[in-house]
Amino acid sequence: MLEAIREAGFTDFQDAHFAVFSYPLPDGVRPSELARQKRMSRQAMNYLIAQLEDLGYVERRVAETSDRRLVHLTERGGAVAATIFACLRGLHREWAQEVGHARFDVFLSVLQELSAKAQSEDFKAV
Repeated sequence: MLEAIREAGFTDFQDAHFAVFSYPLPDGVRPSELARQKRMSRQAMNYLIAQLEDLGYVERRVAETSDRRLVHLTERGGAVAATIFACLRGLHREWAQEVGHARFDVFLSVLQELSAKAQSEDFKAV
């Protein structure tokens, strides 16, 4: 995936940035909420956000309804996200051909269910 991102012209994107560019994407979310979603410290998340902001992938903007700054994707960040999703769609096609479309659909369904559960506040990691 990193290779596809670099081939698309985003040579400054680093492995660590995937923590911010994983699902769900950071578009209109508080940095502290993003840190919670990704199970990272706020300090580590703010460090990555600052890097990505300097590189032009995200920006922090004041919310219309409060004075809190929210993280938003820039046009450049959206282009990286599109590259990531295109790469994932290709990988999904490969895997579906390998194990069969029906089995792969069940696999994705289970992953989505587990992901939703992991995002809930009731989920306790062991």
